[in-house]
Amino acid sequence: MRVELAFIPSSDPRLRPSTSPEDAWALISRVDAPEVRTTRDRMRELIDNVGAPADRGSRPGHLTGSALVVDADFQSTLLLFHTKLRIWVQPGGHADGDTNLAGVALREATEETGIEGLKVWPTPIDLDIHEVRPPKEDPHFHHDVRFLVVAPPEAEFVGNHESLDHRWIGLDSVGSMAVDEGVVRLADAARRLVAGIGTST
Repeated sequence: MRVELAFIPSSDPRLRPSTSPEDAWALISRVDAPEVRTTRDRMRELIDNVGAPADRGSRPGHLTGSALVVDADFQSTLLLFHTKLRIWVQPGGHADGDTNLAGVALREATEETGIEGLKVWPTPIDLDIHEVRPPKEDPHFHHDVRFLVVAPPEAEFVGNHESLDHRWIGLDSVGSMAVDEGVVRLADAARRLVAGIGTST
């Protein structure tokens, strides 16, 4: 079976919405890279201490889901220039109560890119906590659970109002963009996953 068949579409039962915080933790706990273990522990604290950790109104922060979208050849990734934050980022956003963060990441990637037929690797590949300061909102933290998403061959970007620009860039060149270190780490995690899987599973 080719590697792309290990990715799952939005219709897969594993992506059904959930409201259980423990479903979020079941995904988060599978990320064990040394560089994100402290982040993972902080996410556990959020889940334990915030009544609705996936609700965008929860403070001091809440869970979000994002997606590193790669092309069908696993060579390039899609970065968006965020309209509000004015930075280059991967697609992603609020969970709005859904603790199945793989489904959240795939939904957000589809909405923000307009690409049909995206598929998600069902296990997160990176975790990141960062402060955001959106206009007309108080500063707060996004506890971002990050997934690898693959686009179909000849995918066409459509986009929406959430981004002003987009760019496909080589996975090994993400560091040349004006992105934070978390995005570089995410791209590195994607490259390791792809190399580990090889061309078949």
